[in-house]
Amino acid sequence: MQPRSPEPTRRPGPPPIAGPRRFAGPPTSFIVITVAVVQIVGTLFSASHQDAPRPLDGLAILLLLAGPAGLALRKRAPQVMLPVALVATGAYLALGYAWGPIVLSFALAIVLTAAAGLRWQAWAGAAIAAAAVVAGSAMTGDENWPVRASAGVAWAAILVLLGQGFRRRSERFAEYRRRREEAQKAERDEYRLTLARDIHDVVAHSLSMINVQASVALHVGADDPEKLRPALEAIKAASKESLTEVRQLLGVLREDVPLAPAARPTLARVPELVRNAQVGGLRVMLEDNADHPGAGPAQQEAAYRIIQEALTNVGRHSGAKSAVVRIAQTDRELEVTIDDDGAGMGGALPGNGLTGMRERAVALGGSLTLHNLEPGLRVQANLPIHPEGTRP
Repeated sequence: MQPRSPEPTRRPGPPPIAGPRRFAGPPTSFIVITVAVVQIVGTLFSASHQDAPRPLDGLAILLLLAGPAGLALRKRAPQVMLPVALVATGAYLALGYAWGPIVLSFALAIVLTAAAGLRWQAWAGAAIAAAAVVAGSAMTGDENWPVRASAGVAWAAILVLLGQGFRRRSERFAEYRRRREEAQKAERDEYRLTLARDIHDVVAHSLSMINVQASVALHVGADDPEKLRPALEAIKAASKESLTEVRQLLGVLREDVPLAPAARPTLARVPELVRNAQVGGLRVMLEDNADHPGAGPAQQEAAYRIIQEALTNVGRHSGAKSAVVRIAQTDRELEVTIDDDGAGMGGALPGNGLTGMRERAVALGGSLTLHNLEPGLRVQANLPIHPEGTRP
């Protein structure tokens, strides 16, 4: 019987690193140009219907453009926006030019300053604007000046609160994005860990079989040449299948997975593992009287890989002559036990194989434990069986 290595399990590719980018608002250049056009055109139109103490001149146009120019610094130097807009607006009104939408750049500067996190500067600018409105309304002598002053103060506060609302929204989105990236990173790490376990299980098992068969060939080659050919044929078959599986795993890494994925190994293939181990001279007994109707594909694959790795370790490291594989199932769990009569762990630290076995069990909500025997070692895995459609 020629050894046959298990086919690798196909895994979905890792999740994308970055999701769709959020809309960060209109470009700064669009804001600057739009505000400048509105202030210039709106003021020229308003001036044609007013008797202003001072006609519009070059200085007025310069002040109308200074506020929008300050908004251009909203990302590089946001602390400069509000002072520039405040000085430009105050100078324009103080010089007696025609009233118009000159306050638009100042209002946007308050909003953008609060949105940039400069809360106290925004409140200070709003307070100055509110004081100017109250003073200007009182000096007009109008009987309704308290109403106008109150409206101006309310609008100044609303502008700051509006900017703070934009700021909080941006912070919440940044927190959501950070959590999403952390979740994606955890998924990618789990994907790499799963792929590493598959590579170890497939390659280590195949190379172990090649090593065992080569040892058999060297042992029987001199005494019984007729037994040499089957051993060499087994080496050739195992190496060929190993190369095929390595190419398939590399295809997964390149995201070049074939359209027809390989089937996941099940407990029905455990006798094949036992026969492969027996070819290498290890006496293996399999005790499995259940049909495993409740064990899902994930539980069966994990049990298969654990048995595969345990038998590989027995053949390579323990020096055992015999092993017993027991598979038992209850309504709640699938129990797998591998006993051998070898040297046990011998104080050695667990390698990648034992770590991978434990990770497979824990991923399903189960456990994997090692028990020293006299002599030998017991590897015991308990895999919970969950109702269909549920996860651990």
